[in-house]
Amino acid sequence: MTFGRPALPELSAASSSRVGTAKSTILFFLCGGASHVDTWDMKPEAPLEYRGLFKPIATSAPGVRLCEHLPLLAQQAHHLAVVNSLGATVNTNDHHGGYYYNLTGHVPDPSFLTLGNDRTPFPDDWPFMGSVVAAKRPPGSQLPNVITLPHKPSTLPHIRPGQFAARLGVEHDPLYVHSGDEPLEFSAPSLALSGDVSAERLSDRHELMQTLGAARRNLDEGARMQTWTRQQERALSLLSSSRTSQAFDLSQESPKLRERYGCSINGMSLLLARRLVEAEVPFVTVFWYDKEENGNYPAKCKSGGGWDTHGQNFNLLKDRLLPEFDRGFSALIEDLANRNLLEQTLLMVTSEMGRKPKIGDPRSGGPSGSGRDHWTHCMSDLLAGGGIQGGQTYGTSDRYGEYPADLPVTPADITKTVYHAMGIDNLEAVDNLGRSYKLLSEGEVIGPLL
Repeated sequence: MTFGRPALPELSAASSSRVGTAKSTILFFLCGGASHVDTWDMKPEAPLEYRGLFKPIATSAPGVRLCEHLPLLAQQAHHLAVVNSLGATVNTNDHHGGYYYNLTGHVPDPSFLTLGNDRTPFPDDWPFMGSVVAAKRPPGSQLPNVITLPHKPSTLPHIRPGQFAARLGVEHDPLYVHSGDEPLEFSAPSLALSGDVSAERLSDRHELMQTLGAARRNLDEGARMQTWTRQQERALSLLSSSRTSQAFDLSQESPKLRERYGCSINGMSLLLARRLVEAEVPFVTVFWYDKEENGNYPAKCKSGGGWDTHGQNFNLLKDRLLPEFDRGFSALIEDLANRNLLEQTLLMVTSEMGRKPKIGDPRSGGPSGSGRDHWTHCMSDLLAGGGIQGGQTYGTSDRYGEYPADLPVTPADITKTVYHAMGIDNLEAVDNLGRSYKLLSEGEVIGPLL
């Protein structure tokens, strides 16, 4: 008797022969670990200690059920493919491993277990899926191929692994754009001239650098010099481009549309992501941002905040997390559809983990604390646009939402599907020694989603 994961349904002839329609991807990452059983994989028939307090509601797609606190997204469900059979087990059952697995498609190596939160990003890590897309697409004329906003998870020294280009080369790292605390103001170190440096002086300095650089190249033509030159050229392009400043200027959007997205940092980040798609940026990531109010939010959920709801899971979802997500993400789908951009823009919602289906976390007092602990063994992803067949739920979890049941998939399968939707099936790369390797060997394209 042999054991193994069942093979995924094969791509249809039409799907396998069609070039991916997605020109861009917007990845919305719900930092902290979103509770799948309280959002898009609800278990209304399960015992109360599992199913929780929320009820599912009808949506615009008969095959899709969503939480009652997602009424706006329910109206866009005909665009959604909900994957409820995602098994993303990591050996640590923690945030670091969950980030890495879901952002790269690669199972975390043993160092995640031995180092825990001290497992910082390594130069030889597998690359972030956005960096792979950036490397496989021709360089943008002015904007980078991969941009991340409105922050870099997490705080020093515990930066989350998986969000960088790593072994693919720093020139394919995302450009990080930070919002600060003002929803309409985004900035990055390379997006503003400082002091008395004008555009003319910048141009003069660049000409001088080119002259000096020509003299140095005879001494050093190595890979490190080439990488530094590419980074300089990217920074100069950003600083001197009027298109850059226009793309990041949210004041050009109408107050009515900004209100539709919700005038929060997350809402404005999604609106900015749409503007970057219009500017032909291939990959944009929005990491959910939590602005603490009076310092008491993490205390309520017994964690660092965000979707990491170890305590008060239901109150935090109902009063804060779900309304903000519902408003912003539904607006993004609606806005892209209205502009005829949805078919060429792949949308993906994921997280580093789900939440434990049985209510009660020791750190918040057990069942009385109404929290859900970490749970990497089963979670859900949302996909829309970019050639995805909407209005469907793919796969199921078991009756409690603890483990995948029908049509199980992994983050590698999801990542391969993203690549395929964007027309990227050649995953060969070359290391610094000229040796060829494959960026992702595991996983298969999930044919029925396309």
